[in-house]
Amino acid sequence: MRAESTQHLTPSGIEGLDELLGGGLPREGLVVLAGNPGTGKTIFSAQFLYRGAADYGERGVYASFAEDKHQFYRNMKGLGFDFDRLEREGLFSFLDMLTVKEEGVSAALELIVGRVAELGAERLVIDSFSAMAQAFREPHEARIVLHTILSKIVRSMGCTTLLVIEVPHGESRIGLGVEEFVADGIIVLKRRLFDDRPLRELEVLKMRGSPTPRVHVVFTLKDGFRVLLEFKPKPVEKPGRFKPRPDPEGYFSSGSPDVDEMLGGGYPRGSTVLFEVGEGVSPEHYHLFGYPTVWNFLAHGRGVIVVPSAGVDHALIKKRALTGGFTEEEVYRLLRVYTRYRPRVTEPYVVALKGEDPFEDFEERLKLAQELMERTGQPVLNINGVDMLIDAYGSARALTYLKACATRARETGGLCAIILKPGYPRLASILSSMADVHLRFARRHRVVLVYGVRPTTGLYALEMDASEGYPMPKLTPMV
Repeated sequence: MRAESTQHLTPSGIEGLDELLGGGLPREGLVVLAGNPGTGKTIFSAQFLYRGAADYGERGVYASFAEDKHQFYRNMKGLGFDFDRLEREGLFSFLDMLTVKEEGVSAALELIVGRVAELGAERLVIDSFSAMAQAFREPHEARIVLHTILSKIVRSMGCTTLLVIEVPHGESRIGLGVEEFVADGIIVLKRRLFDDRPLRELEVLKMRGSPTPRVHVVFTLKDGFRVLLEFKPKPVEKPGRFKPRPDPEGYFSSGSPDVDEMLGGGYPRGSTVLFEVGEGVSPEHYHLFGYPTVWNFLAHGRGVIVVPSAGVDHALIKKRALTGGFTEEEVYRLLRVYTRYRPRVTEPYVVALKGEDPFEDFEERLKLAQELMERTGQPVLNINGVDMLIDAYGSARALTYLKACATRARETGGLCAIILKPGYPRLASILSSMADVHLRFARRHRVVLVYGVRPTTGLYALEMDASEGYPMPKLTPMV
């Protein structure tokens, strides 16, 4: 059964990659898959074969010069790939080439060609060509073998082939230097450090028939090989009311199961949380991460006071609160939003920030928080946009204001959140030293990444889940 996609392309089976390539890999083509050890080449190759058989009925052959059949089947079953079942159904064949390669290249090629023909395979993986090449006596033999693969397997037998190349650590050259000239496509997998955390990247150097022949993306091996696409908001089809989460002992829940798990429970009571926002990260991104905390406070009948960041006004704050399914009455009762200039509206949740004396303004804020706490009998969430405070008071006095907010949160058992946008490196260092929780938001290859500096966490890709009737953060581990 052939895929219903573009005739000259075959789906790779890699989530996200086909969308970037306009449908998939060149059908009946030779694609080089290169990378250092441990970058995910085997999982990519296995997924290409497994999804091809399970989803499209395309038989596949895996010629392995690296591991035996038992080890391969066991490892892949842990990812949900049941190659035993595919083999019983006549959709897959594993060729153990560990001993065959000692008999020479000709014998290995003859066995591969014979198995592809016997099975009627439409997909083939040779893992790896680097191991196979150890038997070559002369460099030109690599070209002969590649042309044999191209003419007998790819062209004559119509088999889309992945040729795996091991790139030694510290090197960037692909294979023997001839594969890239005969290949229809070249994909390179890399593993880099991003702020001392491992990040996987995929680069398409060449791809015949692709509308975007060269792309650079990040990927994860969480539950298989998956390419992460550019962040896109998802529509909420059936709006619903936010479902509150209970607070663990000594913590405020973030309102998000994923964020609570990332932080080991949530935000400690009486703590200060720094959201350090990097270049290219918009309010839409960090609001998605942080708004469940606002909703959880509102749902538990707690007050929320916001000094928004520049570019975010009181109307947007109110809109975000209503997105959680809350009523205007609840917003007016529990939410207070400061505006830098005298408000033109008289809605009860809007408060003017005078911006002349931070001590005087903070005293007014203390009265506002005290009134909310007395009315609700619960602590308050204070959110502070650093750039608005700097605009009002200057850097030094804005810092004094924030220190007072952190102290007050500790005294009352509330929560103080600080949003720091790019352009204040000195403040970032100072605020980090006073924060109990420090989270960073960054952007890499159009994907929004979030990670904890304190507590230390791995990298997560920020995505959206709208299945509950309101936007929630979905954190995908970048493993």
